Amino acid sequence: MNANNNSETERLRRWRLILGGGEADGIGGSAGGTGDGTGGTGDGWPLGATDRAMDQALEALYNSDRSGGLGSSSPKVARWLGDIRQYFPSSVVRVMQQDALERLNLQQMLLEPEMLEAIEPDVHMVANLVSLSNIMPSRTKETARIVVRRVVEDLQRKLEQPTRQAVMGSLNRSIRNRRPRHSEIDWNRTIRANLKHYQPSHKTIIPQTRIGFGRKQSSLRDIILCVDQSGSMATSVVYASIFSAVLASLAAVKTQMVVFDTAVVDLSELLQDPVEVLFGTQLGGGTDINLALSYCQGLVRQPQDTILVLISDLYEGGDRSALLKRAATLVNSGVQMIALLALNDDGKPCYCHQTAKAFAAMGIPSFSCTPDLFPDLMAAAIARRDLNQWAATQSITIG
Repeated sequence: MNANNNSETERLRRWRLILGGGEADGIGGSAGGTGDGTGGTGDGWPLGATDRAMDQALEALYNSDRSGGLGSSSPKVARWLGDIRQYFPSSVVRVMQQDALERLNLQQMLLEPEMLEAIEPDVHMVANLVSLSNIMPSRTKETARIVVRRVVEDLQRKLEQPTRQAVMGSLNRSIRNRRPRHSEIDWNRTIRANLKHYQPSHKTIIPQTRIGFGRKQSSLRDIILCVDQSGSMATSVVYASIFSAVLASLAAVKTQMVVFDTAVVDLSELLQDPVEVLFGTQLGGGTDINLALSYCQGLVRQPQDTILVLISDLYEGGDRSALLKRAATLVNSGVQMIALLALNDDGKPCYCHQTAKAFAAMGIPSFSCTPDLFPDLMAAAIARRDLNQWAATQSITIG
């Protein structure tokens, strides 16, 4: 078969996989296989063994009304999960798993341990597992924790070091003593800073700039993460839990995490383990931002040293007028408040433009943030840089 025929064969094969089998594929005719030496299936275009397996996995999901789909059989769903992992790349697997949840209402596939073990986990799957945690059987919940921990630990490995470096670097720059007493001088840094002032004739350095050790105290900034746990913020809750755990491990900052819907839950005591934090949330429900900010207001010890990060789409289900008054009170007291409309990889968020505009008028920057930019955001906040300007340099759309 020449190159043109090969190209045509591949084109027809792809169309057959896209359109499905039977008369609906519109290809018609007969052709000889796709190169793996097996015969056809009686469709307009015959498929080889591997392609037939891919076709059956696709048909079970996307032609479920005709084929009976995955049904309610746990073994059948578990086999399907194994098949798609074998025949499709991870990025496609995640899309198909999410489509299965939405199209076939297959939440039961998250309620069986053998299915969870076959899942290709990601942040969205973690959010689904956490949202179902209250209805999971105990044996399934243990498997779910294993799946969640796998994703969380992977993300933590990627995000922990950049966060530590950015936050501690910013703190060190903001607190370093430039007029130290003799006993407070950091000689290593002082010598490095004054090497250009070396005097060969005296064989010594003239320390024109003296650098001291940072102030010794338990915490230099208080950080409060106030996280909306409504369904639309699910992946933001996952990332917020991880970053809260990382920040809580830094002695130089005091970190507290509060989650809310129409009630408020303080998860600060669980921050040593982000998985425990996640299973302490209850995704879904309404939203009362004013109630959450009222609770956070009670946590503020030193307003001038407090950074309050509200992670929410700003759709207030409670008293919006009271919310705006509360936010203004916090800002006027000296609290540095930031509204993150989303903390995820999903792109431009859906949010309440009216509230974001009102926040902006108070000096509260409102924008979404991807996880890779969050460490630099916190560093900029600690250094008290203009966060609107920071967001503009990162090509972030400001609410």
